[in-house]
Amino acid sequence: MNANERASTSPERTPLSPSVSDPYEEIVKGETVLRLPARPRHETILSRLHERVAGAVAGLVTTRLLARRTRIELSPQNLFRPDLALITTASNKLWLVAEVISSDDHHADTVEKKEVYEELKLPRLWIVDPRYDNVEVYHGTPYGLTLKKVLAGRDVLIEPLLPDFQMPVHELFAGDPAGEAARIDF
Repeated sequence: MNANERASTSPERTPLSPSVSDPYEEIVKGETVLRLPARPRHETILSRLHERVAGAVAGLVTTRLLARRTRIELSPQNLFRPDLALITTASNKLWLVAEVISSDDHHADTVEKKEVYEELKLPRLWIVDPRYDNVEVYHGTPYGLTLKKVLAGRDVLIEPLLPDFQMPVHELFAGDPAGEAARIDF
């Protein structure tokens, strides 16, 4: 798929009622990857991010937020289910993806899928990493994805193309008040 082609999407879940107890498959570079059910902290972080992005796109006619883990066929060799995806309403072109990393299988998100996104010239990629409580923000360039910043602590995740979006990183990763045990459940 080049920059002018559209992603084929088929929503399978709504943001309000995801099934997190089932494993699912993705095809990455022609290989089937079994993704295990997300752990509770992963889903909490994803829910916070989805809620904040949904609020920011609610008034936009140019952008649509897909349901979490919507099937997106980028090419016959790449069928992804990103944690969060934004497409343009005019062309259904994928322009922002957020992947929340799981400690069980982070290689698929941090290396393999990132390479595919780079080849497809994805304009924006957020790698949300609960292992380190940080967010890597990548921007697409003619030469591939470029790491623009790594956000942590009191930094604020913003996206200029979403004027009403702001997500303080410490709120995204806010833990269980009962203690640190929640930090390792991602």
